[in-house]
Amino acid sequence: MLAEGGEQGGPFAGAVGEGARQRAVVARVREAGAVLVGPNCLGIADNTTELYLASDRFAPGGVALLSQSGNLALELQLRGAQHGLGFSRFVSLGNQADVTLVDLVEDCARHAASTAIAVYAEDFGDGRAFARAAAAAGKPVVLLTAGRGTASARSAQSHTGALTTSADVVAAACRDAGVELVRTPREMTVVLAALSAGPGHPRTKARASGARTAVFTDGGGHGAIAADAAEDAGLGVPELGAATQARLRTVLWQQSAVGNPVDLAGMGEQQPLSYADTVAELLAADEVDAVLMTGYFGGYAASEGGLGSGASGGSVLAEGETLAAEKIVTHLAAAPKPLVVQSMYPQSPSCRVLAGAGVPVFAATEDAARALSAMTGRAAADSAGELPGFPALPAPAAPLRDTGYHGVRTLLAAAGVPFPAAREITDEAGLLAAAGEFEGPYVLKALHLLHKSDAGGVALRLAGRGALLAAYREMHARLGAPAYSVEAMADLSDGIELIVGVNRDPRFGPVAMVGLGGVLTETLRDVAFALAPVPAGRAEALLRGLRTAALLDGVRGRPAVDVAAAAAVIERITTVAAAHPEIAELEVNPLLVRPDGALALDARAVLG
Repeated sequence: MLAEGGEQGGPFAGAVGEGARQRAVVARVREAGAVLVGPNCLGIADNTTELYLASDRFAPGGVALLSQSGNLALELQLRGAQHGLGFSRFVSLGNQADVTLVDLVEDCARHAASTAIAVYAEDFGDGRAFARAAAAAGKPVVLLTAGRGTASARSAQSHTGALTTSADVVAAACRDAGVELVRTPREMTVVLAALSAGPGHPRTKARASGARTAVFTDGGGHGAIAADAAEDAGLGVPELGAATQARLRTVLWQQSAVGNPVDLAGMGEQQPLSYADTVAELLAADEVDAVLMTGYFGGYAASEGGLGSGASGGSVLAEGETLAAEKIVTHLAAAPKPLVVQSMYPQSPSCRVLAGAGVPVFAATEDAARALSAMTGRAAADSAGELPGFPALPAPAAPLRDTGYHGVRTLLAAAGVPFPAAREITDEAGLLAAAGEFEGPYVLKALHLLHKSDAGGVALRLAGRGALLAAYREMHARLGAPAYSVEAMADLSDGIELIVGVNRDPRFGPVAMVGLGGVLTETLRDVAFALAPVPAGRAEALLRGLRTAALLDGVRGRPAVDVAAAAAVIERITTVAAAHPEIAELEVNPLLVRPDGALALDARAVLG
């Protein structure tokens, strides 16, 4: 059953008692043996059956479109037509009172006629279940969403909460689930044009082992712009090796550039088949994972007279260019790799030959680069059997009772997180007793303060009992904290301070943050996010992806630190947080990583 009423109104939009009315309607529908889509939606269409309850017609094709906006769905249809995209299904989500986004993703994953799933969502409902369904779909899922601002950070109670925005959470979930996250309807259609081909399609057979991209052009300006666009899209444009350059020299002019970008330098106008010969060499090169062809290709076939060559000369060039397109298709079938074309003449006969064979063709350079990024990322993961894994939540553990500093330390230490020796004290007698249990130098911390360093609640490198006692008296006189922690001073030399935190998002559950830690955490904001728990391998990848990752390998004579040890500790911390649903925020800052291992120096938890 479909419960309509526009996307901004309708009988259930914002009405008093809306929830009860919706539940009553759902119950009646279920009693009748049906399910409810909506309410407040714009319809359903299924081009593979006779089900058509939408006011607009959708061109048939392979994209299943699930949208919370009717107007946006219509825009996607119009933009998709430019790329030959059609739709297997359209479902307007509405309020999701009964049938949810997760239900629809799972159903479209089973639908053989749907080769890709496009989602526009403002309300994920159970975001983690959506990510899990997308990860298991076995076909591309492309997500456009709204409301990814920073307002959710305003009520945060810790460093981690203050840095974890809605955008960070959505991006982390998409990466872990293998979902292509896009920002605009235009970008969505570009990515769908690259990924929506079904099984057996030549484009689907193309596989890449990485993102090493050869940029191929017939004009230096186009090549330079395309190289920048490729790198902006996350692709690499490395210089080609000597052997590949030598092979390119056998098919190109002496003045042609072969380093990468590869530039015909005008050869295409006199010898159109040089386009195909160059593509063949690039596809055959082991050091090339994908090819981005950009520039004037298609211009001769689009013009009756060519460029100043006379009618007959233009006709010959047009025929040669179309033949080159056909040969490119043949070469691609023999050595399938992702190939995307940007052309000033995307509707030319030669470009239509390429598009008809499954080669994405775009008018804009940035669109071509984004499409190739989507193709290479998914192809590389597919070929290696390493699409991003979706973390399973551990079984819930016994609730945390002691949320104090030492209670949190005890919880984490039991999971294998290493800490320096420490004792909680409330007076001078306890302080001196603690000092007798382990040797200095000591650290003194005032407990129950969020930013202890900012408040002057941390004293470091206290050499002996006398210095410890003096620091305690001075700190207690200023702060009057109810308790303090006496700890063994860790060796900070050659160490890097990290932060590890987990924030429980209402839609996606526990979300981990790792990055550069210590007192400059919020200033530098060099952090990365992932759904928790985070396996050690993923944790190491997150650390390696930081802007300051070079510090981990040693700079200016400093030794490299034990990143594997830090990653193992991150796995333990995030697993603990994920196993305790009562913990809203858990944070270790700093986590000191040295050449000989990792050591947690501070920890705190906030209950939900």
